[in-house]
Amino acid sequence: MAKKEEAEESEEGGGSKKKLIIIIAAVLILLIGGGAGYFFLMGGEEEEKISPEEEQAELEKQAKQVGPMVSIDSFIINIMDDEESRYLKASITVEVDSEETSMELNQRMPQLKDAILLLIGSKTFGEVSDLQGKIQLKAELINKVNSILPKGKVKRIYFTDFVVQ
Repeated sequence: MAKKEEAEESEEGGGSKKKLIIIIAAVLILLIGGGAGYFFLMGGEEEEKISPEEEQAELEKQAKQVGPMVSIDSFIINIMDDEESRYLKASITVEVDSEETSMELNQRMPQLKDAILLLIGSKTFGEVSDLQGKIQLKAELINKVNSILPKGKVKRIYFTDFVVQ
């Protein structure tokens, strides 16, 4: 009778082991299936990691690309000077980031010219006569024009004519 009880216990132990293995296998299959489903349904594409060197190279590449240009007619402006009347004759070409910005700039040309005339008219002869002053004036003009444009952006400003008398 003892042998019969041992045989029943071993069969029950083997049966419970089989049930445990089946349950573990079923849980693993569900986990793997759920993970795969999540990966495919939620767009398992990861964003590419860009190294700082690659990012810098991309920025330099964009900087070398020339955008659309908009020319502003030549204009003459009185500039401030304590000793005598001074005039600045200038022509400007504006480089923008897209064709849409170019069209927007042409539509806002009166606002643009007004802002340029007011900004340059507030400068003194000393501020616009040297290289540093011209570089500073370019930076101020870029900021001013960008403040006028709600959508686009000015990349660079070029003086195509600049005479101070």
